[in-house]
Amino acid sequence: MKTAPRSGCPINAAVEVLGDPWAMLVLRDIMFGNRRYFREMVAGSEEGIATNILSSRLKQLTAAGLLTREDTQRGHRAMYSLTEAGIQVLPIMVALGNWGLAHRDGTRRLRVRAELLRDGGPELVGRMMDELRELHLGIPLPDPDAPRASEQLQAAYDAAMCAAATT
Repeated sequence: MKTAPRSGCPINAAVEVLGDPWAMLVLRDIMFGNRRYFREMVAGSEEGIATNILSSRLKQLTAAGLLTREDTQRGHRAMYSLTEAGIQVLPIMVALGNWGLAHRDGTRRLRVRAELLRDGGPELVGRMMDELRELHLGIPLPDPDAPRASEQLQAAYDAAMCAAATT
């Protein structure tokens, strides 16, 4: 169900897939929250995504080749996974987070992961992409003994939550 882009411009082609705010937030929640099921995405949405919007964006992201949807029997939950193209959106997310850190206000709790990814640089982003490949594509980690980027991000988030609770 891919549609032809409006022009041959690569920026336009990317914006046609990634330019919708809800699409980016769905990808964010899958990448950073490991929300892989519809109900998890609705329940865990910081921004309160409506079910019809979520359904539409999941279909669009799947049609665009950023997600796959596990085939299930009727009555069973379908699991969504990132494709390699979806995983390669992570550096774009980091760039958007860096811009947001520099030019927009936000709460400490929701900024901490973006700060860690900014400060960790390409090495941390690369390790996070490797983890996403392991989780979504079944590709073993290149260095299974290296610290897990997801654990660093979660620890930073947990520390920010504790700090917020004590202030």
